[in-house]
Amino acid sequence: MKTCRYGDIPARPPAVLTVLALVLLTLGAPLTGGAAAAEGPTARVSEAEAGTGGTVTVTGARWRPRALLTLLICGQNMIGGTNSCANGDGRAVTVGADGTFTTKLPVAEPPEPCPCVIHIATVTGAAAAADVTFKVAGHPVAPLPKERSGGERLSVLAARLDGSSGLLTWFGAPPRRRLVVTVGNLGSTPARDPVFEVGTSHGVFAPSWEEQRWRGTVQPGKKARVELDVELSAGAHGDYLVSLRYGGKLLVEEPWAVGRPWGVALFWVLLCVVVAAAVFRIGMAVVNKVRPRTAPAAPPPPSSPGPAPASGAGPALPWFTPDASPKGTDAPPDFRTVRGDPTDSERNHVRCDEE
Repeated sequence: MKTCRYGDIPARPPAVLTVLALVLLTLGAPLTGGAAAAEGPTARVSEAEAGTGGTVTVTGARWRPRALLTLLICGQNMIGGTNSCANGDGRAVTVGADGTFTTKLPVAEPPEPCPCVIHIATVTGAAAAADVTFKVAGHPVAPLPKERSGGERLSVLAARLDGSSGLLTWFGAPPRRRLVVTVGNLGSTPARDPVFEVGTSHGVFAPSWEEQRWRGTVQPGKKARVELDVELSAGAHGDYLVSLRYGGKLLVEEPWAVGRPWGVALFWVLLCVVVAAAVFRIGMAVVNKVRPRTAPAAPPPPSSPGPAPASGAGPALPWFTPDASPKGTDAPPDFRTVRGDPTDSERNHVRCDEE
């Protein structure tokens, strides 16, 4: 029996290895797609189009648990930032523990024409956002502006906080300052109406950002002075940090020491004193009103003995007159009661006087 060998034909791989490779490829495809889908948060709306005055239901998934979100209807695909959104009709919602949320959003016309989107973004913590295409029925539609080349590069040359606290701030009014920065355009294209983000932070908390558009143009190689308003909440005090960024890049940070509103404490102290005094006065008036009435006491008798002065007589003298006796009586003393019976010579003397 002859055995033939074919050295030029390679041996076929076993069938088991081929089946195993096919199984791995089949299982690996959905796993890869799921990981890519779970990278960022998502959102969707119940209706793709609605008119002004109606409401739509917005649901989201894969958001950070317990995060606070804002929902806005924006025009022009929110190219101009939140200035193109209906900020007065926005809504806020807190994400659940499972990373999902459901809320109703009133339909309002944004200040810019459509195409419109519903913009969902986090307020604090790590930044996250999602946009859902939405059409506002009856709202005008305009083509999107041409995208800029992105050649402008703004940098801050100098920065300071202008302004001071007034008397109302001492009593709890919101502190206000003006961030004055000198920016230079280091790029090759002009920066027209740049949108800056001004943030304020206190302690370990993340900054709270607010978009502000500066009207003007910074030509390449030129510089310009930009003034942006900064305002804190009422009663704020302590060490704050004012930040400025443009195009996602942090440009400058300025410290801001806000004094404590001692006028508020003084007001409460004075209020407590006034209220306590008023309550005391009211209590004393009530006690004086409800206490029992007693008859007036009789005047005390005169301390000096002797007959009372006659009606119409003048006041008693401090001492006696020549006609009055030292004892306070007007009658002369009776010699008989004092010395006894008179003698014969005394009787004769009396008779002579009578004759």
